[in-house]
Amino acid sequence: MAWSNDYLHILIRLVLAGLMGGIIGLEREVNNHPAGLRTNILVSLGSALIMLLSIYGFQDYYNAGDNMRLDPQRLPAQVVSGIGFLGAGTILRHGFTVTGLTTAATIWVVSGIGLAIGAGFYLGGILTTLFVLISLMILAKLDTLVIKKRQLVEIRVNVIDTPGKLAEIASIFGQRKINVKGVTMHDEDKESGEPPCVSINFLVRMPKNENIPLVIDTIKQIQGVKEVHYGKNNE
Repeated sequence: MAWSNDYLHILIRLVLAGLMGGIIGLEREVNNHPAGLRTNILVSLGSALIMLLSIYGFQDYYNAGDNMRLDPQRLPAQVVSGIGFLGAGTILRHGFTVTGLTTAATIWVVSGIGLAIGAGFYLGGILTTLFVLISLMILAKLDTLVIKKRQLVEIRVNVIDTPGKLAEIASIFGQRKINVKGVTMHDEDKESGEPPCVSINFLVRMPKNENIPLVIDTIKQIQGVKEVHYGKNNE
C-alpha cells in the first residue's frame, strides 16, 4: 500500500539521501568551497525528511471525511523555493567578481536529490548525484585544460585628477586588445598642498598571453599617474 508506514523504507531513504548529499559535499569540502560535507548532508536529509513527512505524516487524516483535502506536494514545493535563501548566503561579491554561484546551485540540486529519494525515486536521485559529480569534477578540469579561460584582473590607478586621463588609460587597453568589463571611480583624500587625485578601478579581461607587468609599466608612464595596483582573479 502506497501510504503504509514502512519504517524500513523510511530508514533506507534517509540513509541514502544522507549518502548522496555526503558524496557531493565531500567534493565541495575537498575543494575548499563554503558549503561542504555537513551542509550538503543536512540539506539532503532535511529535504528527504520533509518529503517523507508529506507522504507518511498525515495518514490519519486521509479517511477523515470528504471535506478533508490533503496535497502531499505542498511541503516539497516549499523546499524548492525556500532552499534559495540558503543558497543566496553562499554567493559573495568581491568588487566586480561574483563567487559562490556553483555552490548555490549545488545546494539547490542536493535538495532536489533529497526530495527524490524521500519520495522513493531512487534511480533519479542516484543518477542526478552522478551527473552532479561529473559536472563538478570532470567538467571543471576540462574547463581548465581545454577552454583555458582568460584572466580577469582588477587594476587600480591613482592619478592626478585632470581631464583625459581615463581616455589615455583606456587607449592602452584598446591597443593591447584588453577587454574592459567595468570601471568605477572615486576621489582620493587630498593632503595639504597636493593636487586632487582620483582612484580609477578597472576590471579587465586579459588575453591569455598578455604580459600584465608590462601593461602596468605602460600605465605608469602616463603623466600624472602616481600608483598602479593589480590583482588576478579567474572567472
